[in-house]
Amino acid sequence: MTRWLGVALLPRADHTRSAIQMQKSLGGESPLRPPLSEEGNLPHLTVFQGPFVDALEPERELARISASVSLPNELSLASVGIVHQPIGWLFMSVERPVLLQKLQETVVDRLAPHLDRDAFDTSKDTSRFTETERASFAQYGYRYTGDAYAPHITLGRTEEDTALELVRTAPERIHVPEEWTFDRLSFYVMGEHGAHAEKVAELPLASE
Repeated sequence: MTRWLGVALLPRADHTRSAIQMQKSLGGESPLRPPLSEEGNLPHLTVFQGPFVDALEPERELARISASVSLPNELSLASVGIVHQPIGWLFMSVERPVLLQKLQETVVDRLAPHLDRDAFDTSKDTSRFTETERASFAQYGYRYTGDAYAPHITLGRTEEDTALELVRTAPERIHVPEEWTFDRLSFYVMGEHGAHAEKVAELPLASE
């Protein structure tokens, strides 16, 4: 049985609420999907996600990942801004420091052996992907690894024309915080559009 799971950084409580409000303000009369909330689809920064074999043990793997990377109690990442990603995606993009790259490398190294490669969507249209994104998708079933890693909080998805218009008018609609602070690692069940639909394991960043 295939399990669609991901590992993510979760924002501090106040920044979680900021992201939820940002999604509402940005979408306005064109609500972005899926809706973010503190009880449902949590705002998050995906480190890695994909289809995994049923034998994967999220709690054990998250503990091993945490033990393998020296993380601070809180990780603050500078905002890059609201960006559009084909097709129809709106991201709150953040910087990609060396520590975040190291975290992803560790996560990928630990989890890649558990990927259910037969579940990769080989019919997916990757014509709008960059070359590095296509290579990442072919190798891991996930668009953003290695040089293609583009850390972000997903604000949602809509029609392509609407997404382009929302990005263009974003400065008039919302205030973008200068940085985002994360304090937990999460293993989650992927929902609509890869959302953080259900938490299956969680650890504070500086867990011992």
